[in-house]
Amino acid sequence: MGSSLKNAQFLIESRLIDAARGNWDACYDLGVDYSTGANGVDLDLVEAHKWFNLAASRGGHEGARYCRAEVADEMTAREIAEAQTRARSWLNATSSRAA
Repeated sequence: MGSSLKNAQFLIESRLIDAARGNWDACYDLGVDYSTGANGVDLDLVEAHKWFNLAASRGGHEGARYCRAEVADEMTAREIAEAQTRARSWLNATSSRAA
């Protein structure tokens, strides 16, 4: 059990690094993780929407567009607004680190 948790943690961390480098598939994968509670993360629809939104809007990822809409159907307007704020904040943080 301990090694599978470490593996899941490593997977999430490596996806975060890849996402920060502009890998939109990694953003999609993070959205899947948060929308299902997979790989050691808690189910979090706001966080899932954020990652799907980044993959869809920045990377043109078609699967992410569909998943973002599916997740949004289960969220309040306030939660969607929070997810959009988090996505903008993440983009600002990663672009300032790259500069």
